[in-house]
Amino acid sequence: MPDLLIHDLAEVATPEGTSPRRGADQRRVSRLRGAEVLCRDGRIAFVGEPGERRRLFGELPEAERLDGRGGTLIPGFVDPHTHLPWAGTREEEFAARLAGRTYQEIAAAGGGILSTVASTRRASEDELVANVRRRMDLMLAWGTTTAEAKSGYGLNRDDELKQLRAIRRATADHPVDLVPTLLAAHEVPPEFRQDRGRFVDLICDEIVPATAEAGLARFCDVFCETGVFSAAESRRVLAAGVRHGLSPRLHADEFADSGGAELAAELGALSADHLMAVSPAGIEALAGSGVTAVLLPGTSFFLMKHRYAPARRLIEAGVPVALATDCNPGSSHTESMPMVVVLAVFELGLTIEESLTAATLNSACSLGQGGEIGSVEAGKRADLVLLDAPNLLHLVYHYGINPVAAVVKAGRVVRRAV
Repeated sequence: MPDLLIHDLAEVATPEGTSPRRGADQRRVSRLRGAEVLCRDGRIAFVGEPGERRRLFGELPEAERLDGRGGTLIPGFVDPHTHLPWAGTREEEFAARLAGRTYQEIAAAGGGILSTVASTRRASEDELVANVRRRMDLMLAWGTTTAEAKSGYGLNRDDELKQLRAIRRATADHPVDLVPTLLAAHEVPPEFRQDRGRFVDLICDEIVPATAEAGLARFCDVFCETGVFSAAESRRVLAAGVRHGLSPRLHADEFADSGGAELAAELGALSADHLMAVSPAGIEALAGSGVTAVLLPGTSFFLMKHRYAPARRLIEAGVPVALATDCNPGSSHTESMPMVVVLAVFELGLTIEESLTAATLNSACSLGQGGEIGSVEAGKRADLVLLDAPNLLHLVYHYGINPVAAVVKAGRVVRRAV
């Protein structure tokens, strides 16, 4: 692979380090004016002034070049919460919400997650692979280079494994890296509504072991929420995951205080996600645990909720905050991390610098990859995004457009804006 020199940049903007940034450190972003970045063997070899690069590496006549054209270089976005392998759409439910029905009312009438479960069960694995790849193409266009992807629309052994195989196949030769998560505990399927305990047994005794044996997931997740899975049920599922080598993360306190944040802290989960209804006790538990709070402002926005996760209180308590799209067909139908960054600033009250850290380094750390990706630093993998913007502030200041001019994955230009 030839070297890649990224030059004529107005700015390189990046958090720094290999561990999640928290408190005041979350807003500490390096902003280097007029820097160059050299990528070698898929990694970042140099970040700094052109003169220093020439002194250390020479003129590099054989290197490929990416002209920054006065733009801003940032780390590739890392999206740590998505539900990519689904079939079907739910635009009629969206219209029903616009007419005043709630997400919970639609679910109680047989819609919601179970509607997508029915469509996904009917779909072939090849259809799911194609669906995932289309979504990955959109993510790449918006600057995402790594994303987590959950199952959870199968709710039985065969269809959960089908979703996870689709994730593995879709990422095999695509620039976006997918990190797979088993989410069999997403909802109780109709066939177990009268005996939910048997479904929890099925997850713990059959689905988790089969997933681990096939090497199809890195994480185990559960929807810990009033009316879905209790904290006690969630603990059972996540403990089964840990026994089989799957690290815990969980949907926590989205609609009500379910004790999910406290459970995440107790188990040392990599992340507690949503947290729109997290309690002060939950925040305190997270602050002492090292768990990353993955916030999903697109979900509140898409569900037309006026309640967003208390991002400022989380940061002030010392909880590292990350951002994700929650890309799914029912409650956040978007692949755009720049859109999530905009919402984080306007609705969560984060600064632009805090939002950049949340969408890159902290997200990477929530996937256990902070030593590999998430910042523009020598030694890390060269996953980078060139913004058509004279500085970082334009990422939010000029909203409603796609700011991505080019995407670099492992030191290779994989997408350029037309």
